[in-house]
Amino acid sequence: MNCEAIHCTETRTVRFAIYPDGLDGPRIIAHISEAALRGLSPTLDGDLTETCENYFDCIEAKALERYRAAPSAPIVLDATDVSSCALLH
Repeated sequence: MNCEAIHCTETRTVRFAIYPDGLDGPRIIAHISEAALRGLSPTLDGDLTETCENYFDCIEAKALERYRAAPSAPIVLDATDVSSCALLH
């Protein structure tokens, strides 16, 4: 799936969309911290949305897991949530 991400400097996160029921279902907004993305790509000097896109399969899976566990809670991923993503990439 395409990564629909924007960098939100005021919240120090990258905001992205997930679709738990596919593209015909609801669009859920999630966030991942800048620190988590920098942890995935420590030599990054560029756009954090690019890192989000590069690791999106894993990031999306973690966000969907969090959504399914608590559908009404905000989804904000941090470094501990995505620490295994670097191993899979």
